[in-house]
Amino acid sequence: MTTQKILDRTNQLIELANSALASRFLIRNGLSEKIYLRDELFSEFRSSSLSFILNIYGEKHPLYIDFSQHVTKNIIQDTHKGRGILNSIKSEIENDWLLTLKGIIASEFFSNFIDMADHLLKEGYKDPAAVIIGSVLEEHLRQLCLKNELPIEYEKDGKLIPKKVDSLNSELAVANIYNKLDQKSVTAWLDLRNKAAHGKYDEYNKQQVEFMLHTVTEFISRNSL
Repeated sequence: MTTQKILDRTNQLIELANSALASRFLIRNGLSEKIYLRDELFSEFRSSSLSFILNIYGEKHPLYIDFSQHVTKNIIQDTHKGRGILNSIKSEIENDWLLTLKGIIASEFFSNFIDMADHLLKEGYKDPAAVIIGSVLEEHLRQLCLKNELPIEYEKDGKLIPKKVDSLNSELAVANIYNKLDQKSVTAWLDLRNKAAHGKYDEYNKQQVEFMLHTVTEFISRNSL
């Protein structure tokens, strides 16, 4: 999902909150009075918002926990709290804090796998090391596309099909995210990964995988998320 689509969806959810608030009605019970919101509109607002926040941040993030615990009743106060949380998310998106957070998480994720590949190489296992390095590179290309709002899927017969990594590499270069020399290097790295994945172990050596590890790490650092 691109940044603009995330922002658009946030605005849609804020409008759902506004619609729920506009549906308020009064119930009298003897001398007491309480204001409620239409249950259908509140439920749509709550369930849609929870799903959205879960997909963006995950179930352990404070924003998801705060929303799930404090936006529970079809009353004005809870809906105001929920709308406030969504406005906080909107602010994060508009100031690129969401992308920065995702970049940090991705960096830690990639680092763990790069360390694993380095360990395998030191133990003499060049083939699984090459596969891991190539997989890290492929995921990084996908994340670079998402960061720069380049599609990673295409539609065919009404279905969304993931683009091949070679296409992502080409489109990133065309968009000047990195240069043609980097594009050629990425092609060579992916070719080595494919040889390792398909059992063509005699077509490359340990030194080439070690060089791949060094250069892919440098490429990822230079083209950070």
